[in-house]
Amino acid sequence: MNEVGGLTFLPLIGVIVLIVAFFFTLVVRQYKRCPSNRVLVVYGKVGAEQAAKCLHGGGTFIVPLLQDFAYLSLEPLTIEIDLTSALSMKNIRVNVPSTFTIGISTQHDIMNNAAERLLGLDEREVSHQAQDIILGQMRLVIATLSIEEINQDREKFLDLVNKNVNFELNKIGLEVINVNIRDITDESGYIEAIGRKAASEAVNKAKVEVAEADKDGAIGEATANREREVMVANQSSESTSGQKEAERNQRVRVAEIEAHAVTGENESRAHIADSEADLEERKATAKRRGEVARASAERDVLLAEKEAELARLQKEELARQQVEKEKIQVDADAEAERIRRVAQGEADAVLAKYKAEAEGTQSVLEAKASGYEGLLRICGDRKDLAPALLLIEALPRLVAEQVKAIQDLKIDKITVWDGGAKGGDTGATAGFLRGLIGSLPPMHDLAEQAGIDLPEVLGRVKDAEEASAPPPKPGPDDEPPKQAKAAG
Repeated sequence: MNEVGGLTFLPLIGVIVLIVAFFFTLVVRQYKRCPSNRVLVVYGKVGAEQAAKCLHGGGTFIVPLLQDFAYLSLEPLTIEIDLTSALSMKNIRVNVPSTFTIGISTQHDIMNNAAERLLGLDEREVSHQAQDIILGQMRLVIATLSIEEINQDREKFLDLVNKNVNFELNKIGLEVINVNIRDITDESGYIEAIGRKAASEAVNKAKVEVAEADKDGAIGEATANREREVMVANQSSESTSGQKEAERNQRVRVAEIEAHAVTGENESRAHIADSEADLEERKATAKRRGEVARASAERDVLLAEKEAELARLQKEELARQQVEKEKIQVDADAEAERIRRVAQGEADAVLAKYKAEAEGTQSVLEAKASGYEGLLRICGDRKDLAPALLLIEALPRLVAEQVKAIQDLKIDKITVWDGGAKGGDTGATAGFLRGLIGSLPPMHDLAEQAGIDLPEVLGRVKDAEEASAPPPKPGPDDEPPKQAKAAG
């Protein structure tokens, strides 16, 4: 039984060992250590109010399925900043080339910023972001300082750059390690003029100091010589022999020494005066150069302001012209649309008018055709009556038109005639001829009044009068002809 029980527990023990080995391997694999030159970023389920957990050094356990990890490098990045035409406080543009060495900070809060904003970015992308921040802060710092402060007080300038740039870089997890400002230059030559002025002042000061030293040396030498000569003269005067000669020589020597001392002093003073004159001349030259440089700088500033103002005015003018152009274009489009619509409306009106007229004309013609057809139907076999009926219908209109034609004529004479007739002894043909002959004189009078020449077949007035002359008196048995003529 014991052997059987031992054999029964062996598989269970093996399973337990395998489970323990699996969990041990899992723990070993999921426990991550952070190297000293990196930051370990654990993200996922790391806390209620945290997006990531950052570690510098040490290690931590990564919970499977709930957490993951990545590393941020702490290796420094070197960024070259070629800052040009930055505007200083006195409106002088300067060039400030510099080199910045930056890196990810190991402070807890700043590391969290780096984990939130730089995780997953390569070195080039991080450098690009840092370069934009540095350029902006450099221009901001330069705008608050004068040229003298930027060029001479480098410590103050670097301190301001460090504070401003570092404050902004911390927001994305970076910090400034080192700043190296190279030669600072300006476009107007103001910094170079300041340097020449400082060098000239240093040279002049050195020359003054040399002149002062030469003066002190010459005076000391003259004094020492005089004292030495006096002592020698005193020793000589104490001797018994040649006392008077010694005294005389002493006087002479003293006079010569004093004259030599005065001469040396005068020469020293003249040398000092020359040095001072040279110093004043150099000061005047340096001042003049400084004034020229300042005037040149002010002129450049005024020219720059003028160009900026001209550019602004030109931009405003171009904008105004563009707006005017667009307004004109809109107005032109609106006017063209209005004209098109008016023309379309007029064309539609004309088309409607002609269409109505055509329909009216068609209706009139159809009505006339229907009337003519009815007229012909009424006439039956006498189709020749239709034109006479139509002529009778149009007769009032024709008479009206003839009246209109002569209503404005001025008529001086009206002649009325009647052919007359005899008893019943003449036929219709003879009466017609007598009436025609009798009507010729008044017809010629009417033609003459109207300025018309009648055809020759109608005869002449004389012929007409002879033809219309009364016949011989009839006999008692003849009935006289009945004829009446009225003229007025």
